[in-house]
Amino acid sequence: MKKTVKRLLCLAAAGVMSLSFVGCSSEGENGKVVVYNWGDYIDPEVNDLFTQETGIKVVYSEYANNEEMYATVEPGNVSYDVLFPSDYMVEKMINNNMLQKLDFSKIPNAANIDETFKNLPYDPNNEYSIPYMWGTMGIVYNKTMVTDPVESWDILWDQKYAGQIFMYDSERDSIMVALKKLGYSMNTRNEAELEQAKAELIKQAPLVLAYVGDEGKNKMINGEAALMLAWAGDAMVMLQENPDLAYAIPKEGSNWFVDAMVMPTNAENVEQAYQYMNFLCRPDIAAKNAEYIGYSTPISAARDMLPEEIKNSEVAYPDPALLKDPKMEMFNDPSDVISLYSSIWTQVKAS
Repeated sequence: MKKTVKRLLCLAAAGVMSLSFVGCSSEGENGKVVVYNWGDYIDPEVNDLFTQETGIKVVYSEYANNEEMYATVEPGNVSYDVLFPSDYMVEKMINNNMLQKLDFSKIPNAANIDETFKNLPYDPNNEYSIPYMWGTMGIVYNKTMVTDPVESWDILWDQKYAGQIFMYDSERDSIMVALKKLGYSMNTRNEAELEQAKAELIKQAPLVLAYVGDEGKNKMINGEAALMLAWAGDAMVMLQENPDLAYAIPKEGSNWFVDAMVMPTNAENVEQAYQYMNFLCRPDIAAKNAEYIGYSTPISAARDMLPEEIKNSEVAYPDPALLKDPKMEMFNDPSDVISLYSSIWTQVKAS
């Protein structure tokens, strides 16, 4: 969902690259595949390896978030062959007839995906998508600055840490935290519950040092705050850079997500797209990507190939029972409440 620190270094260049790559006429000996992925969300060597093995050129560009990707592809005037939307965006694109059903006979390596990551709410019959990476959201905290157990979202409202808290400048993620703190589903459509979440965030606002984007990770690494809302993949990078940091998922539950591979309805290089998806599902390639990216692979055989400190990390690979806890939820398509979310966030930021 959100990506690691090193991945963000490529985004500025990616914005320029994406304009020049799409529609590029140059092809490999066996054609091309046009791929649109999150910034730095693949080991740079993988596309070259794919081309070496298949003779298919990878025309590759990057986006910063799901909404940017959607805005680019929704008009239909640009054709991509493989996209990597997050769970709720897969659901939205299915609902809007933007994705084609996949022929899994052409993706035999998809059989390597663990059962935990099949039949999920955004694609209940596993027809349109293949899991690529997954993760959770929790709190990264500095053990030298935080003297209390980090067990509840309540700690992000503790006056003791006023001016030492980073929240994401993200309406969906921040509202999720407030809803979970109150014991509600993060996918609620109940306006009274959403109003309570707004009130909680307005109450919290004076304690927040800053509403940050990806720059917050470097700030936490540098010890500029005590607590930060964070994705587990980002937490892995932060913990590696600063051993004083730790990661916790609050007892009230949180969000867990899957980023998936899909094929748009207007894909032009379908057979090449199938070969590309199949290649990324191969355990050795999936392991290579997971080690580079920092997020978690949905392929056990790939996890087994990772360094001990990664494959045994409870941050990257928590107890599987956690994902079955009903308090751990996936976002669903927010189209029907997006205006309400935006209104809430505007009021919070103005408070």
